[in-house]
Amino acid sequence: MVALNRVQKLVHSMIGVVISETSLLKFVLRLYQALEEWEDQATQEIIKTHAINVDETSLRVDKKNHWIHVYSSGDITLKFLHRKRGKEAIESINIIPQYKGVIIHDCWSSYFSYKQCGHGLCGSHLLRELTFIVESNDYKWASNMKRLLQETCKKVSTSPHKKLNDQELANLQKRYRNILTRGDKELPIIPPRPSGKRGKLAKSDAHNLWERLKEHEASVLLFAKNPHVSFTNNRAEQDLRMAKVKQKVSGCFRSEVYAHAYCRISSYLQTMASKGINPLIAIQMALAGESF
Repeated sequence: MVALNRVQKLVHSMIGVVISETSLLKFVLRLYQALEEWEDQATQEIIKTHAINVDETSLRVDKKNHWIHVYSSGDITLKFLHRKRGKEAIESINIIPQYKGVIIHDCWSSYFSYKQCGHGLCGSHLLRELTFIVESNDYKWASNMKRLLQETCKKVSTSPHKKLNDQELANLQKRYRNILTRGDKELPIIPPRPSGKRGKLAKSDAHNLWERLKEHEASVLLFAKNPHVSFTNNRAEQDLRMAKVKQKVSGCFRSEVYAHAYCRISSYLQTMASKGINPLIAIQMALAGESF
């Protein structure tokens, strides 16, 4: 998580010995290699879960942009580095292509190309977008939709079964569709495409959000129907937060292998922390071959 020269100073202050950067990097690679079997087993375990929170964030490696992809469920956190963000990376990591549960995400189009699994959309992202629409345009439909999602989230969280019953779901769906119907009348009409022009028509943020809410109704409301589906994707975002802190504090990685090592080791330590295991003990377990 910190620069090598800072690690050297820290170790020197504790034991009075200066360890070379080369030795420190060898220690990192040793732990990275020791965790290969753990990562394979954790991958098989997460595929069996009911729902997975997924997200991605950029990371600079050798002055080039890469992406960290995170998969989180229960006490398991897995992070993988890839040069791409979209479907090529998802196929290479090969968790979602063989997954049959529900993936919770922020409506990234690449995720929707996988039809064998369910999809839940992050309510926090939707609420932020609705707040922006209300503050920018003062649309009543956006304000009503925001209130409906917040009320439903509160009702689900206080429900003993963490979901709505059939009658409550029917009422929710009716209110949801009524709000969108009124919103269609409130939004300005999109002008027809000029003759001879090709490509997508430019639409406002409000139009795009309205269309997304209409198209992905089932995914937006899945948290009220499935108790395993959370209202937000905050879990995945929190698991990625330290990667952004690391990049801000220590800069980019100079070599791709150490970026891969960072992803695997931090995944392991976050997973073990979720199980209540001290990180130093977790590292000893990994090097002794007891991590899995």
